[in-house]
Amino acid sequence: MPRHKGDHDARRRDVSGAVWRVLAAHGFGGLTLRAVATEMGATTGLLTHYFPNKKALVAHALTLLDERRAARPGHAEPDGLGALRAIVLDILPCTPQAAADNRIWVSSWDAALADPDLAAGHAARYARSRERIRHQVRTAQRLGELPPADPDDIAATIQAFTLGLIVQVLFSPEEFPPERQTRLLDDFLAALAVEGR
Repeated sequence: MPRHKGDHDARRRDVSGAVWRVLAAHGFGGLTLRAVATEMGATTGLLTHYFPNKKALVAHALTLLDERRAARPGHAEPDGLGALRAIVLDILPCTPQAAADNRIWVSSWDAALADPDLAAGHAARYARSRERIRHQVRTAQRLGELPPADPDDIAATIQAFTLGLIVQVLFSPEEFPPERQTRLLDDFLAALAVEGR
């Protein structure tokens, strides 16, 4: 009996789930086809049927992680500064799942810096994230919640703040519990709101 495309896609998602678990537990240094096969209770031959090499496996897993994050229900906030706060809160490692997702992202940076295709994928993802942020910055400016500065620069600054806080949380989670992350974000946004006024 021939396999259906849905079966193939479901199996690729199973493989990606195993990749995420290996990455979350061992980082990119521990990501091998053998480790993923062991995590699945399968053979490396099965993996190579779906993914010809480690690079293809990683690229697919990161794409699915990005899709999963985008599909996750966010905080319902009105446009402007409230929505901007919600976007950043959805990214920060304030929950165990968000912390695991961020460990995967951060551990992927090393591999992406050494691989032009993975680097391009990351650059595109961060550009999309900045665009979401930029849209809410412009809205907040129209509403008078943010000063009339360059929205591209403000979006880049917010993204840099977010990524920097993520790294600190991942290395020292006990020093940056969710309450502190939220307070630091609120203080940062408050400083942006009064800057230039």
